[in-house]
Amino acid sequence: MMRRLLLALWARPFWMLWLPPAFWAGNLVLGRALGAVFPPVSLAVGRWVVALVVLAPFVWRQAWRERELLAKHRVLIAACGAFGIAGYNALGYLALQTVPAASVAFLNSTLPLMVPLAAVALGVERITGRTLLGIGISFGGVAWIVARGDMASLAALRFDGGELLVLLAVANYALYSVLLRRKPAAISPLVFLAATMATGLLVLMPFWALELARGAHIPTDPASVGAVLYIGVFASLIAFILWNRCVATLGATVTGVSFHLVALFTALLAFLVLGEPVRAFHVAGIALILLGFFVATLPTAGRVGTPSNPSRP
Repeated sequence: MMRRLLLALWARPFWMLWLPPAFWAGNLVLGRALGAVFPPVSLAVGRWVVALVVLAPFVWRQAWRERELLAKHRVLIAACGAFGIAGYNALGYLALQTVPAASVAFLNSTLPLMVPLAAVALGVERITGRTLLGIGISFGGVAWIVARGDMASLAALRFDGGELLVLLAVANYALYSVLLRRKPAAISPLVFLAATMATGLLVLMPFWALELARGAHIPTDPASVGAVLYIGVFASLIAFILWNRCVATLGATVTGVSFHLVALFTALLAFLVLGEPVRAFHVAGIALILLGFFVATLPTAGRVGTPSNPSRP
C-alpha cells in the first residue's frame, strides 16, 4: 500500500510540492534551536554526510557505470553542489545565529521571486502572468504574517550582515533550482544527487577546517545527534529528491512558488511544538499563501501527470 502511494505521488509531482517545504520547516525550527550550540558549517557538513551515507549504498554501482557522464558534466555538478548543497545551507545556518525570526521568514520567501529571475537570465524558462500573480499573492501573505497585520511595521526591519547572508543563501538555492533543468537525462537522478552532495561537501571542507581550527565544538548529546539525523534524512535526502523531481517535471518557477509553504509549516510547527498562539493575521497570511500557491500551480498540476521526457527524474 505504501509503495502504491509513493508511486502515485511520483506520477503526480504537484502533490509532492507540499512535502519539501514541510521537511524544511522542521529544519528551520531545528536550525534555530541548535544555533547557539552547533557550529553552522559543522551542521551543514553533518547533514550532508548523513544524507550521502544513506544514499550511497543504493547508487554507487550505477554511479560507477555512469562515471564518464559524470566527468563530462563535472562543471554542472560542481555548480549544483556549490550553490545548492554548500552555499545555501552553510550561509543559512550562519545567518540563523543572528537574524531575527521575522527577517528569516521574510527573506527566505524571496526564493520564488529569485527563481524566475535566474530562469530568465539563464534562458531556461519563461514566466507566465498567472505564475507571477500567484508569486505576488503568496509573497503578500508572507509579508502580512511578518508585519503581524501592520504593513507599516515592515519599515522597522533591519538588514544587516546576517540578513544579507540570508539573501545570499536564497540566491544560491535559486541558481541551484534553475541549474537542475540542465541535468542530462542520461544521468540517473539519484546518481546526480549523490554527485552534487559529494561536490558540495568538498566545497565545505576548507570552511569546516577553518571553523574547527577556531575552536568550534560539535555537540554529541542525543538531542543534537537526533536533530542532525532528521535534517540529513528528511530535510536533505528525501526533500531534495522530491524537489528535484518537481523541478524536472513542473519547472523551476512553479516549484519555487511552493517555497512560500515553508513559512506556513514553520508557523504550524511553532504552534504545535512551542505553543506559540495563532492569531488573525496568521490566518489571513496563510490564506494568501495558499491562494497564491494554487493560482500559480493548479494550471500546471492539471497538465502534468508524467514527465514530458520519461528519462527525467
